[in-house]
Amino acid sequence: MAYMVSVTFRRGAWALLLLGVLIAGQSLRAEPLVVGANIGNVPWEFQARDGQYVGFEIDLARALAEALGRELELRNIPFNGLFAAVQSGRIDVAASSISVTPQRLGQVAFTQPFYDSDQSLTVLKASPVESLEDLKGRRVGVDTGSTGDIWATAAQDRYGIGSLARYEGLAPAMLDLQSRRIDAYLSDIPSLLYYAKDKPFLRIAERIETGERYALMLAKDSAVLEPLDAALGELKRNGTLAALHEKWFGQAPAPGSSTVTVLPRPQAP
Repeated sequence: MAYMVSVTFRRGAWALLLLGVLIAGQSLRAEPLVVGANIGNVPWEFQARDGQYVGFEIDLARALAEALGRELELRNIPFNGLFAAVQSGRIDVAASSISVTPQRLGQVAFTQPFYDSDQSLTVLKASPVESLEDLKGRRVGVDTGSTGDIWATAAQDRYGIGSLARYEGLAPAMLDLQSRRIDAYLSDIPSLLYYAKDKPFLRIAERIETGERYALMLAKDSAVLEPLDAALGELKRNGTLAALHEKWFGQAPAPGSSTVTVLPRPQAP
């Protein structure tokens, strides 16, 4: 009798343990994929008229969350705050047309790149500024902490730029450009091409070839990094990224670009 009680107890204990493991596993799988983005960064992530977050990287985040079997949670975070947010674990992933640089690779990790880009110099149509050579003594807007900010800071003396005005996103910079509080705006060319396509009072004075590539940013020790990168590679293979490129930019991605080519993850130098 005592033996039967002991066996029954052990079986009950194992059943409870197994149930606990299953519940824990389900809880882990149910945890949302938390993605931070600088909302207002068209066409990558911005707010539609109905209040919904939309954009190339919003669609990409949804596709990746679905591939990983997780719900998606989006958080609006200024660009300069995304780095601390991934490092502290406040978000799992940062997506905001973030360029991979050697300096950033020393602090955070990136997935394989998925978009090739350059910088651009945008001005009002009536502006006398035709190129970088015309920036002497002028005030130029940049996005705080962006590669455009880094490039402009390094080039300030070379082109005699009078001063730099720093912004948290494209929208406030465009307001200041239209009101002539700044003379030009230096930022990623895809965003400006998309923004200016229905604004005839704007023009891109010069494309600045910087050879940048965008990727998703994570903490160096992130457990999500490898599965997320694998899922991103699969979205390239099955044509999902190419379809998103056509949706948001109105044309197919260039053959051989990082949008359609599976690449290794960038490593710190």
